[in-house]
Amino acid sequence: MAFDLQPNLKGELVELRPLRPEDWHALFAVASDSLIWEQHPERDRYEKDVFQVFFREALESGGAFVVIDRSSQQIIGSTRFYGYDPEKSEIEIGWTFLARKFWGGRYNSRLFRTSCSMSGKRTSGRKRPWKKLARSERETRQGRTEIIRQRSM
Repeated sequence: MAFDLQPNLKGELVELRPLRPEDWHALFAVASDSLIWEQHPERDRYEKDVFQVFFREALESGGAFVVIDRSSQQIIGSTRFYGYDPEKSEIEIGWTFLARKFWGGRYNSRLFRTSCSMSGKRTSGRKRPWKKLARSERETRQGRTEIIRQRSM
């Protein structure tokens, strides 16, 4: 069974659907907040020309999603599946960002849980999604990331 890199996914708080070209304005409205990127290695991603490259690469990846707040139906961020290894039944989840209004609380965990649980249903055998996370502000500023293994629930 082939893994679908862009299924429509619904969780308790968020919905993920494949990124489309017409999502540019709504997603850039979220990404244009410079404080989202202040501790990110690409601190200038809030700039239009820099975000255009990110957006184009996301579309070309074939695994990018917009994150939609289910209560308001507003686009609140983006995430991406990539690096699928059918031999190990593993997928990486990354390039994730959310509007600051949704930081903390339940949105981050619900977003990841939705991605993991639904991606697990799309694969056979053992499912091992991975998520790239920055370990600390200092390491983020140095551009280092670590892959932390997460098992689906």
